Amino acid sequence: MILIGNGKLLTRDDNNTFIENGCVCIQDNVIVDLGTTENMKKKYESAEFVDAKKGLIMPGMINTHHHIYSSFARGLSINNHNPKNFGDILEGMWWKIDRLLTLEDTRYSALSTYLDCIRNGVTTVFDHHASYGNIEGSLFQISDIAKELGIRTSLCYEVSDRDGSEKMKQAVKENVDFMKYVKKDSSDMQKGMMGLHASFTLSNETLEYCAKNMPYDAGYHVHTAEAIDDVYDSLKKYNKRVVNRLFDNNILGEKTIAVHCIHTNNGELDLLKETNTMVVHNPESNMGNAVGCTPALEMIKKGITLGLGTDGYTSDMFESMKVANILHKHHNCNPSVAWGEVPLMLFENNSKIVNRFFEKPVGVIEKGAYADVIVVEYDPLTPFNANNANSHILFGINGRCVTTTMINGKVIMKDREIIGIDTEQIMAKSRELSTKLWNKINK
Repeated sequence: MILIGNGKLLTRDDNNTFIENGCVCIQDNVIVDLGTTENMKKKYESAEFVDAKKGLIMPGMINTHHHIYSSFARGLSINNHNPKNFGDILEGMWWKIDRLLTLEDTRYSALSTYLDCIRNGVTTVFDHHASYGNIEGSLFQISDIAKELGIRTSLCYEVSDRDGSEKMKQAVKENVDFMKYVKKDSSDMQKGMMGLHASFTLSNETLEYCAKNMPYDAGYHVHTAEAIDDVYDSLKKYNKRVVNRLFDNNILGEKTIAVHCIHTNNGELDLLKETNTMVVHNPESNMGNAVGCTPALEMIKKGITLGLGTDGYTSDMFESMKVANILHKHHNCNPSVAWGEVPLMLFENNSKIVNRFFEKPVGVIEKGAYADVIVVEYDPLTPFNANNANSHILFGINGRCVTTTMINGKVIMKDREIIGIDTEQIMAKSRELSTKLWNKINK
């Protein structure tokens, strides 16, 4: 039994419970009790005590759309690569990288990315993978690393027609094999989905092939109307907009994550709502790729379950919260918006998305929830309470403030040190492998 206490406890439960000197009690991998530190220590005298040192105790962060395979791009400069649009970025960078990744590259990309997540207090990651040079076994490489580090994750492989029919079928098989594998896993730490790239690289025949081979209702994870060219392609080839096309191919639904949904009209938003499809907003990536701004405020008004992800841009969800807040103020020319909508995406809807897949509650500190808990070093210079906690987090906290990360009842990081992992060796090997990759790209 473990107690995490002597800190401000922000539970994120339905009552927005806040305890000034709070403490969480964990038995095995589940939260069994919470209250004041004094009471919990008296009640569970023999429990191991983790001192929050008057910091903030809160649920672990959730990233509902990440790209582990993109990690080796950090610092990369590609010869004669001067993209003018999103298509140039895909062709000139991301598809070059994923065609050259080895299984060892994928393995170390997962190690470095998951470690970064843990350091930033991210305890659950939904990842969307591509490595068209080495498809078979790639999800299992990532899965093995997630198990080794103890992080909760959902994985899928990006099915696409861009490299031909045979590669497409291999990608579908990788998804199916992994979904069947995790279905047998009783730990409830990993899930599998059918990953899809985007409408413009997926024929109707491929979508039918994916549906035919889906072993059970695992859901789809698909980039949706990220760039305007995706819309133009769908209209030209199929005489329908992207979300309508996905609907007609039975892709939408309560287990499906439609990522981005930037270039969507009112009718498409209604379809997303009516089908109970989840959407994930990735503000930094959208701005960096200059593809536009997701109509997030309209989505929330309609009651769409809109979460927050990073699209591989960062592993720091606090950072994404900050950017989302200012992006929608800037985009709407209104300083009064996004104060409530962005925390809703990050703290409530990300939890709702994850809880459609995992058996016990995630993203909340309450009895019966999985014990995914973080401690953040933060000494507020102004009064801190349940009503203004989001403002304090927005302006006073980033991922590097996280000192302790517990996942599934196990302390993975304490006092900023990852326990039992040779991180220096991992970073050194990652630099070695990424250098080889860069040389191949610029050959």
